[in-house]
Formats: sequence, structure tokens, C-alpha cells
Amino acid sequence: MSFRLQPTPPARPNRCQLFGPGSNTKLFAKMAASAADVINLDLEDSVSPSDKDSARANVIEAINTIDWNTKTLSVRINSLDTPYWYRDVVDVLEQAGDRLDQIMIPKVGNAADIYAVDALVTAIETAKGRTKRINFEVIIESAAGLVNVNEIAASSPRMVAMSLGAADYAASMGMQTTGIGGTQDNYYMLHGDTRHYSDPWHLAQTAIVAACRTHGILPVDGPFGDFSDDEGYRAQSRRSATLGMVGKWAIHPKQIGLANEVFTPSAEAVAEAREILAAMAQATANGEGATVYKGRLVDIASIKQAEVIVRQSELIAG
Repeated sequence: MSFRLQPTPPARPNRCQLFGPGSNTKLFAKMAASAADVINLDLEDSVSPSDKDSARANVIEAINTIDWNTKTLSVRINSLDTPYWYRDVVDVLEQAGDRLDQIMIPKVGNAADIYAVDALVTAIETAKGRTKRINFEVIIESAAGLVNVNEIAASSPRMVAMSLGAADYAASMGMQTTGIGGTQDNYYMLHGDTRHYSDPWHLAQTAIVAACRTHGILPVDGPFGDFSDDEGYRAQSRRSATLGMVGKWAIHPKQIGLANEVFTPSAEAVAEAREILAAMAQATANGEGATVYKGRLVDIASIKQAEVIVRQSELIAG
């Protein structure tokens, strides 16, 4: 391990992030009552330009009037290349109460983008006497964002999470696809007559996970566009979880249960993790640095892996 220790990410459940457009007020109460851990009230892509002002007002009212229980409450502002984003930040922070937890910043390309939003947020917090610090989640959805992912992850103490936005990322990279996440039909290798499908999002996801784990923030997988394909969503989620991501977006209510299913450690996995910790505790008491558990070697690294699973389970249960 490096002399510089890897920071611990924020202790919050983040299995599912449910999105809903700020222009559709009928969804808000349903979102609050859902099983999603994080609610993202959207002012960006799901809101047409003609509805930006009214959607912003709707979101402010919803933050102030709806009981969001213990969910993490987030607002996705418009991107910094639009004329809407500064008003999103100013109006929401000046008019909404302290229930808001987080601002989601889309299409981030470098650390300077975060600096700009951070400076504005800090000025408003100071001017209005806000006592609760607003956190940031960013979306990596461009070639520049991927190239600068590490500096973005380290850009502000407000940073708590980072997501992959597959659709805009694909467009920025010039990928020949209109699919949002999941397997792509033309991305395969041939072995004889058999096609083997690879994961076109693997590089971006791995880079995000590495940057997030280095700087103590939560890596999150983004949207899966085909909400009629439950198995495709599960498969994408399982790949993401295996790589180290803690959760996934839901763009439809039916995806909430799927995300929670995949990103909640199973009872069997938690029990095995606890058994590994007990076995290693006994080995340590015996003066041994490793032991055998169910026919396989476990050591200090195994403790860290098991502790991640147990900690996730305790967070969700708590």
C-alpha cells in the first residue's frame, strides 16, 4: 500500500439513483415513496428549453414541500455550456431549504468546470448563511471527461460521487451506436463461428472506479436505455458491481428493484464475508498471516474484501 492511504468513500446507500424530469410534478411524490436510495430531480436533458424556468420552480417547491424521508436528494443542473446552469444553482440554493443534499453536474470535462460551480455555490452558501454544505456528483460523458477523470475526482472537497453518462460519452467518442449502455451488437470477436461480445463501457467504468477509489468518492454506473430489457439491465449492473461500482441509475421505476437486487450483497455473501473475517481473526491470534477457508487461501487482502461486503450490508440495513 502507498504511504498515501486510500480515503474511505462517503457512508451512504447508493444502490439506485432514480431520475425524474423537473417538468413532471406528478412523479415527485412517487419518487419520494420509491425504494431508490438517491433521488435526482432533473433540470437538464429530460427538460425541454421552453420548460427550463418552470421545471426549476417545480423542483424548488418539491424540495421544500415533499417528505423525502432519508433519501439522498439531488438536483441535476444544466451543463456549463448552456445559459441555464448558473440560474439553476442560484435559484435552487437561494430558494430551496436545507433538505437538498447534492448538485449533480453533467458533462464535466476538467477540474476547472468543478471550480466554477464550487465558487458559485460557496458564495451563495456564505451569503445566505446556509449551514449544510452542498455535495457534488459529476457525470463523465465525454472524451475530455475520461482523459481528465483523475483531476476531476480530486477537484473539490464537495465531491462525493461520479457517474458514467453512456449516451453522451458514446457521442463524444464517435462510437457507432445509438444504444444507451449494455451490449452493442457490432462490438464482438469471432472464434470460429461463435461471437463473443465484449463490454464497450469497460475502459470508462474502470477509469472512473480507479479515480473514485483513489480520492474517496462513490463510483456509479449510469443509465440503461432499454427499460423493457430486465436481463440486460441486470447483466450491465452485475458487470458494474464486479468492477467496484456501488450502484446504477434508474430511468424508469421498474429498474429500481433490479438495481437494489444486484447492489445489495446477498445473505450468503455477507455470511461468507463474516466467516472469512472470523477465520482470519483466528489465524492472527495463532500468529499466522494467512489461512485456508473452504479450500482457498485467504490473507490480509481477503480481510479488506470481506470488510467491503459487510460494510455495504450494514449501510443498507442501517
